[in-house]
Amino acid sequence: MEIRLESLLDGARRARGTAVVIDVYRAFTTAAVAFSRGAEAIIIVAELERALDLKRQGAAAFAFGEVDGFMPDGFDFGNSPFELSTADVEGKILVQRTSAGTVGVEAAAANSERTFGASLVTAQATARVIAGENPELVTVIAMGDAGEFRTDEDEQCSLYIRGLLQGMIPDRDAVRSLVLSGEQSRKFDNPSRPHLYTQDRDMALEVDSVPFAVAVEREDGLLVARPVSP
Repeated sequence: MEIRLESLLDGARRARGTAVVIDVYRAFTTAAVAFSRGAEAIIIVAELERALDLKRQGAAAFAFGEVDGFMPDGFDFGNSPFELSTADVEGKILVQRTSAGTVGVEAAAANSERTFGASLVTAQATARVIAGENPELVTVIAMGDAGEFRTDEDEQCSLYIRGLLQGMIPDRDAVRSLVLSGEQSRKFDNPSRPHLYTQDRDMALEVDSVPFAVAVEREDGLLVARPVSP
């Protein structure tokens, strides 16, 4: 198995084989929490208006995510695992739009054979699913801030997943410490950013806490994420 590491939106566009699109803060941590709460599926979109249209049409019961970090008008939840942790979404189809993760999935899915949305909470489960499928090529993409700037949490998650795929046993505590020392982690302590809950950061750093991967497939022209167990 060949493993390529890429970063940002340009890296997602270069994805081939099996693509693993990483967004730790917070898209794919939030998606994992939604599935843990019983959500049936999540439609992944890159455009805000597309998300709103799908909700208006009844294709999705709830919309969640962000634009420039904030919950848009017409959405039910922000890009927050803490908010989703108490949401009643069991059996529901949701639609998600974010500035990095969902945009990256759409870009990567254009040329990849298989696509996953990943974060630290789903890292081990994602690696196990991929190892079981044993593809020739895996592209791991750290999406960073808005797909434009590299961030510690996504780069560290990328390295962590690569290590798992290579049969290594990475040090979870070391990864968590490196992420906590990064600039993005400190933003959650900034009182001028009340939409960034400290609980979001804490939940995102529960490494390997989720027993499933978030796999994305095309269904009737839509990119739809569902949980897949190893």
